[in-house]
Amino acid sequence: MHIFSASCSRFLSLNCMQPVGRAVKQMAAVLLRRLLSSSFDETYPHLSPDMQTAIKTELLVGIQTETSPSIRKKVCDIAAELSRNFIDDEGNNQWPEVLKFLFDSVSSQNVDLRESALHIFWNFPGIFGNQQQHYLEVIKRMLVQCMQDQENLQIRTLAARATASFVLSNENNAGLLKHFADLLPGILQAVNESCYRGDDSVLKSLVEIADTAPKYLRPNLEAVLQLSLKLCADTNLTNMQRQLALEVIVTLSETAAPMLRKHTSIVAQSVPQMLAMMVDLEEDEEWAMADELEDDDFDSNAVAGESALDRIACGLGGKTVLPMIKQHIMQMLQNPDWKYRHAGLMALSAIGEGCHQQMESILNEIVNFVLLFCQDPHPRVRYAACNAIGQMATDFAPTFQKKFHDKVISSLLQTMEDQSNPRVQAHAAAALINFTEDCPKSLLIPYLDNLVQHLHVIMVAKLQELIQKGTKLVLEQVVTSIASVADTAEEKFVPYYDLFMPSLKHIVENAVQKELRLLRGKTIECISLIGLAVGKEKFMPDAAAVMQLLLKTQTDFNDLEDDDPQISYMISAWARMCKILGNEFQQYLPVVMGPLMKTASIKPEVALLDTQDMENMSEDDGWEFVNLGDQQSFGIKTAGLEEKATACQMLVCYAKELKEGFVDYTEQVVKLMVPLLKFYFHDDILSGSAESMPLLLECARVRGPEYLTQMWHFMCDALIKAIGTEPDSDVLSEIMHSFAKCIELMGDGCLNNEHFDELGGILKGKLEEHFKNQEVRQAKRQDEDYDEQVEETLQDEDDNDVYILTKVSDILHSVFSSYKEKVLPWFEQLLQLVVNLIVSNFLPWPDRQWGLCIFDDVVEHCSPSSFKYAEYFLQPMLQSLCDPSPEVRQAAAYGVGVMAQFGGENYTPFCREAIPLLVGVIQAADSKSKENINATENCVSAIGKVMKYRPECVNVNEILPHWLSWLPLNEDKEEAVHTFNFLCDLIESNNPIVLGPENTNLPKIFLIIADGVANESVKREDGCSKRLANVIRQVQVSGGLWTECVSTLNETQQKAIQDLLNTA
Repeated sequence: MHIFSASCSRFLSLNCMQPVGRAVKQMAAVLLRRLLSSSFDETYPHLSPDMQTAIKTELLVGIQTETSPSIRKKVCDIAAELSRNFIDDEGNNQWPEVLKFLFDSVSSQNVDLRESALHIFWNFPGIFGNQQQHYLEVIKRMLVQCMQDQENLQIRTLAARATASFVLSNENNAGLLKHFADLLPGILQAVNESCYRGDDSVLKSLVEIADTAPKYLRPNLEAVLQLSLKLCADTNLTNMQRQLALEVIVTLSETAAPMLRKHTSIVAQSVPQMLAMMVDLEEDEEWAMADELEDDDFDSNAVAGESALDRIACGLGGKTVLPMIKQHIMQMLQNPDWKYRHAGLMALSAIGEGCHQQMESILNEIVNFVLLFCQDPHPRVRYAACNAIGQMATDFAPTFQKKFHDKVISSLLQTMEDQSNPRVQAHAAAALINFTEDCPKSLLIPYLDNLVQHLHVIMVAKLQELIQKGTKLVLEQVVTSIASVADTAEEKFVPYYDLFMPSLKHIVENAVQKELRLLRGKTIECISLIGLAVGKEKFMPDAAAVMQLLLKTQTDFNDLEDDDPQISYMISAWARMCKILGNEFQQYLPVVMGPLMKTASIKPEVALLDTQDMENMSEDDGWEFVNLGDQQSFGIKTAGLEEKATACQMLVCYAKELKEGFVDYTEQVVKLMVPLLKFYFHDDILSGSAESMPLLLECARVRGPEYLTQMWHFMCDALIKAIGTEPDSDVLSEIMHSFAKCIELMGDGCLNNEHFDELGGILKGKLEEHFKNQEVRQAKRQDEDYDEQVEETLQDEDDNDVYILTKVSDILHSVFSSYKEKVLPWFEQLLQLVVNLIVSNFLPWPDRQWGLCIFDDVVEHCSPSSFKYAEYFLQPMLQSLCDPSPEVRQAAAYGVGVMAQFGGENYTPFCREAIPLLVGVIQAADSKSKENINATENCVSAIGKVMKYRPECVNVNEILPHWLSWLPLNEDKEEAVHTFNFLCDLIESNNPIVLGPENTNLPKIFLIIADGVANESVKREDGCSKRLANVIRQVQVSGGLWTECVSTLNETQQKAIQDLLNTA
């Protein structure tokens, strides 16, 4: 408070003292604004009323009397910041004098005052608070008047920026946006005027509107696009201005794609502009020999054009973009100038993700054409060809690998021999990495000899070059290529192990210079991946030596700089060594855990910044920004975040692999991980934190129930709160999944009443949000911009929603299985919402599926008490047995099975009614098709359960022969166990229908058992495998019958019977 008060006093006194230096006044203004921004509530209310009045008065006087434009602007910023803090909870502005000042100033003949009023309004467009609607016409008139000020360009520019700021702050007010639509031509005129005077501020505002309030542009969209195209094409403007103009179109492709697809003819004109930017490359004689790769220059036209093409393809979709660009690319690839061929190939790389579906159908033509350029006379074109191959290997995997393995591998290996152009060599190796990463193992095996031979020859040659010349770029990539090939080949790499391991160990031992850090890190990665691929037995003779090398590096760990690339490679390598060595790795934990915890504990630098602060910071310095509106942004310095994420994943790995062997570290790890459930800066860190929770509980079990309960209490509240607050659906699903696993692990009593209250509210909110999202999507289907690409997006959104619904079901499953019928009164707050999932015919089928799954759990775990809800779900479940969707039929059939098994006699009439419907599903013509088989097998299992647990519901003698003819179940392994157990019951009780007269059905039974074992429907750990083996042994002693039974089996089935006898 004292600092704030002193700053105010100092500012006021400086403001009154004209002789004070401009720099001092400027600094005082900046400091006061920052204090207002960061500490208003803690400080301003404690100032004396006189001081508060003096600040407000002096600010407005200062704006009117200050002669320096830059200081006046900063005083306006203070006034805007103070106004922002003077809006109370009801929306009243507690500083009415500032509103009067705005009205007076904007009508003043004094240009400086008009400028000041606009600047304050631009900085804080919400300044009118709850009086905004009352003053709306005045605001509009004020802005129009200023935009039409023909004598003062600066007033027109500021008015346009202020209008844009006002639009952005009211982005969700459709009526207001429509009312202000006629101001857009004035904004566009200001964009055009200001750009040609070297000011891109209004153009930046237009980009913001395209990003945040694109529908505001709809009435004048053609004019917006035409202006953007014109500016983008004008080479008299700076590169940055041209890129910003292009950014308007590209951003609209992401935020308003359906709207933009109605103007494809204009959008098509932007494609040549992007391609022209990509041709803007400099000749560089040293390029091919460069040994250090510089980061992309994101300000360059070439990088901006490529990024724009990638984004517009993803935004508008391949159906729109590919026809626009295909011919241009083909022409560029035939141009004698290498820059055009290079740009054409890079363009192909850029559009692969967005045009995936459309390019897939012509992939053969594209690949054959691209491979020709691996022989191009210009090295940078050959580089671009490798880039395109690598990108397609990722974008179209595994189709690309399956169709083109022969051509691509031979082309890349040939390009890797380009000794005179190391940069091309290295990129060919990088493309090979992309290819092998997603290549099915069976496809790669035939090429192993050839691949290994090439990679070994190049590695040896490049090792010599490293020793003689110090060059390392190609060697870095080749080492990673070897790792990638080994990772895919797995045990098939064993014959080549001895060829590579000595050289790789040599690199780690000797590449200790600072400039070789990346090479050393990649080699450590390569050794650990090869070890994992070939397995413990082959790797063990080298394991001790490798561990010593790693330990030596680890000992030097504290001396490594924070940005040393070896750190993340080391962390990952230790985790792989853990997987290889298993429990033997425990001895190394004391050495490994310190640096790992240090990396996992990295705290990123964060800041809340306003527009003025942003001007002094750069994304090039490792900062990333998120616009929060109201001229404020959130900044985070991303250095170390990837390493932190890797470290968190490795902690998860140790907990998973070592289990109780990790128990000594569970306390410090859980104290690190639980707060990371609120770490919103990096999704992988958040997901790793969530994933670790049940694993850490598993590790802690060995310490006894008291320690386990304490650990659970430490994480439980944070997990529940994270489910309620996490905005990202992928991360949210991971948190919900982990929470469900924790409850299953901890069991009855793990949640107290407060937990249940909070969890109930959150799950209710998730279900309500699910229905609300369905309504929003239905509304979008009625929108004037609706088209088939929008429908694809809506389907994706629906898939996301359903995935969260599955996790709601997982949590409820864990609660029901742990608490049984005790939890039903708590469940009733969710009952109607779950019922809504299964009764509406207008909702997508997954809603019915997961609604039924929840009621299946209620019946399975909470019966016989579950019957009190029968009126809600019995009829929908019965109807769902005939649902067009096999997933819904499967959930309904499973429900019938658990009713018979667990439900009690109240469910008897329903089981009886379900039998003919179940038989109908099984006997349908396409019941065994791939999409229907799971539903069919659940129906077979359900009939078996009814016969076993509710025989009074069915004529067992009549249905049993049919049931036998439907066995075995091969897809649903869990239900297969139920059916085999029931089959064993019937055989062991000498059921005459099953065995047949004089055991004539035994060959058929042998066939069922053999198929079940061959398809792994019966596993040796299943109790019924012993029972089935005993059945077979009883027949074995009867020579003739045994021969008859075995003779009906093919070779695979006979082997399955023998395996069962040997293992059970």
